[in-house]
Amino acid sequence: MRSQGATQPAQSARPADGEAPLPELYADLGQANIQALWTQAEDLMPRSPAPRAVPWLWRWDTVLALAGRAGQAVPIGRGGERRALALANPGLAGLPFATGTLWGAIQYLNPRESAPAHRHSSAAIRFVLQGQGVWTTVDGEACPMARGDLVLTPSMTWHEHHSGSDEPMAWFDGLDLPLVNALDASFFEPAAAGYLDAGRAAPARSRSAALYAHPGLVPSAAPATGRHSPLLVYRREHTARALAEMAEATGQGDAELRFADPVHGRDALPTMRCAMRRLAAGTRTPTTRSVGSSIIVVFAGRGTSVIDGTAFRWGPGDVLAVPSWCAVDHEPAETAELFVLSDAPVLEALRLDRTEVLNQPQAVTGAWSGG
Repeated sequence: MRSQGATQPAQSARPADGEAPLPELYADLGQANIQALWTQAEDLMPRSPAPRAVPWLWRWDTVLALAGRAGQAVPIGRGGERRALALANPGLAGLPFATGTLWGAIQYLNPRESAPAHRHSSAAIRFVLQGQGVWTTVDGEACPMARGDLVLTPSMTWHEHHSGSDEPMAWFDGLDLPLVNALDASFFEPAAAGYLDAGRAAPARSRSAALYAHPGLVPSAAPATGRHSPLLVYRREHTARALAEMAEATGQGDAELRFADPVHGRDALPTMRCAMRRLAAGTRTPTTRSVGSSIIVVFAGRGTSVIDGTAFRWGPGDVLAVPSWCAVDHEPAETAELFVLSDAPVLEALRLDRTEVLNQPQAVTGAWSGG
């Protein structure tokens, strides 16, 4: 029992905002490596996604010219054993990432040149934009590459590139590198000295294509792993035929196909979605926005995309960055094909995916004027 003479706590013991003890509290919190939620709640939990990456476009002519110069000046072996020009989004403070979760680059291989084997935690895709006569070897499987082909190099698979051509080759590289780095899950391992699968002609067909590239038919035996698609090469001829037949069957000006694991039906890679979209001339797509970012590589055709109010005019080989929750619509001036790489499988697995279709086309407030 408290004695009648005991002193009661003063009612003013808790200082009001702005009084002298508050700065002292913040100083003591800083010394203890503690931060007060009420000073940063809007930054930690914005009302909607607030990506640092900005909508952007890289011109094919500009990137290819720079890649050609790099081919003359920089030998294979520097910068992770590849001659790749990373597409650096200007909103990411100098980081070599196209969006906050996706790494995009143009890789350039000189005639009769080889890039040595290595492997890493980040999964990668190659979408060929120019050339033929090159192959990528993935865990010992030689995968031929030609314009429009998609080649997978799943996480921690050994891979190397070889040219049997007299012409240079350029392709788009897409990796989940920013995401893997953010998770502190990145490993990189070069192959042992002398490990190189060079010195032979480009193969006509990959082993995985012989097993898994037949529509509706798969081997009765299970693939060696279920972590990614057992089909490592998706050939342009199959993609083109599927898009054309889908467009004809549906009568729609907007046809989109997803590159899938032929055995399990899910995305070809667990962290990145690969898709091909065919837009007929005169089509304007609905304005949509989605949680998660994407990179769009123009394979064919010309048109305009409006991303968060900025109009970007594009042509073959150009690359667009679409950050998370940016409103976007497309209007081709001629029939166009777009290769789309996104982080959708990760958002869906975490149940963070969300897409909205806006009621009306967005107003154009600016036009991209980069080089």
